[in-house]
Amino acid sequence: MSHEKVFHEGVQEDAVLESLGYQQELKRSFGLIGMIGFSFSIVTSWSALGGVLIVGVESGGPPVMIYSWIGISVFALAVAYAMAEICSAYPVAGGQYSWVAVLAPPSVARGMSYVTGWFMITGILAMGATNNFIGANFILGQANLSFPNYTIERWHTVLLTYLIAWISTVINIYGPHLLDKISRVAIIWNIVSFVVVVITILACNDHKQPASFVFKDFQNFSGFGTAYCAILGLLQSAFGMCCYDAPAHMTEEMLNASREAPKAIVMSVYIGAITGFIFLISVCFCIGDITTTAESTTGVPLIEIFYNSTQSVVGACFLTSTLVVIVLICANGLLAEASRSLYAFARDKGLPFSSTIAKVDPKRQVPVYAILLACVVQMALNSIYFGTLTGFNTVISIGTEGFCTSLFPSSPYLPPAPFPPKIQAKTNDNQQTPDLSYAMPLLARLTSPTTPLPGPYTLGKLSVPLNILGLLFLLFTSITFNFPTLSPVNEEDMNYTCAAIGVIALVSIATWVTTGRRGFTGPQVQVVEGVGGGETGKGEGKVEAGGGEKIVTPESESG
Repeated sequence: MSHEKVFHEGVQEDAVLESLGYQQELKRSFGLIGMIGFSFSIVTSWSALGGVLIVGVESGGPPVMIYSWIGISVFALAVAYAMAEICSAYPVAGGQYSWVAVLAPPSVARGMSYVTGWFMITGILAMGATNNFIGANFILGQANLSFPNYTIERWHTVLLTYLIAWISTVINIYGPHLLDKISRVAIIWNIVSFVVVVITILACNDHKQPASFVFKDFQNFSGFGTAYCAILGLLQSAFGMCCYDAPAHMTEEMLNASREAPKAIVMSVYIGAITGFIFLISVCFCIGDITTTAESTTGVPLIEIFYNSTQSVVGACFLTSTLVVIVLICANGLLAEASRSLYAFARDKGLPFSSTIAKVDPKRQVPVYAILLACVVQMALNSIYFGTLTGFNTVISIGTEGFCTSLFPSSPYLPPAPFPPKIQAKTNDNQQTPDLSYAMPLLARLTSPTTPLPGPYTLGKLSVPLNILGLLFLLFTSITFNFPTLSPVNEEDMNYTCAAIGVIALVSIATWVTTGRRGFTGPQVQVVEGVGGGETGKGEGKVEAGGGEKIVTPESESG
């Protein structure tokens, strides 16, 4: 790419950002490939699905997991396409809450945007803590497999989560120029690891499950009826397809973001759909005895599957180590995404101490205080595991409640001591609802369905149908993710997702009443001619989020 082209792209995107009421402060270094790698390093569908295998088998079995994966991927694409079109029109780090501020009716835009922002940010931070927890359990699971006498303690897990968080923080502060390079390497590592894992377990496993087990046999260990169990299995499969909004929060660091960020959002879903489908089939053939896998002393059933397939501690640890690298890269990406979201929300005066959090280091061109805040919050959330398993499950619930269209069955990852293995395998009290921050902009978009969006990435006549399809999917899962998953229902097996929704709602309402309604601004839209590539690029106007008047000034004759 020539210097002239880079300059042109940078100036154009800076103008788009200025039309939204912001000044360019972050350095634009990401290209399309790097951003696809960044997004997929967070989505990582195939490796994420490794954590839901046991619960999926118990709730309908492999047939439900595999066939529902196809359906989930289709609906996720509808959501991704709808979000990509909005992102193209409004490429700002605030992502969903900024889109809501612009698209929602003026009378409710500011309040709706504020609530969306709290769901989004809380979810991203909690998901970062969850990812660090997964990484720690992968590492400690290998230690237990290698040294069977080693007992995993809670404090071991928490200290490792701290280390992962701090490694990500150091990279984000002192190596922001490396993020694009790391992301380019990440997508190669991710795909190569996927190929190595799939080929290895299929080639080495000489006692595979029959095809009927994988594609036909329905299994129900939930205690509920067949139809209800199938719904649970459908939702379990949704875990592997989440967090694909990541490029939206990095648009202010992308070259030609209006065109490339939407492509990165959609491409990460396509790659995830294909790799997830192949991985699910492969692992279901190699899963071995379900009880043995569920009660593995490693606390990570996927490690037991690797060991069952290779019959080698070294082989299982090698395959698991490839996933550890993916988790570490994901931790780095989630911290970057969280810090940019905090920075954007603080820039709009949506947080306490906003002026400090929104500061950008002039030398490194990154929001250092936002990065540090994201790290501290992640560590605080991980610290809950010191005292209570149920409390940390709620953290995971909040993460997916506000951030991902997914489930996260934390139980299979939990260290076996001091909890009985059967409780780990059966407990699934953290069934998650879909990403409310995904649903809000789609709903806001449908309030003016005939108004074309100004971005160069457009869906044309498919825009409204895809928004409706995506919204219906999110509404369906937002209801069914609240269902209990085991019968009879008791305090251990209860689904506490509703409580997670309540926590976020109370926080957002309390902060809105105390500070938000007076200080929160949101984007200030000014349509600039020649920028964005859409038909609405002509003329000049301004939309103040939160009920401000919509003023449109016709283009002057001289312009």
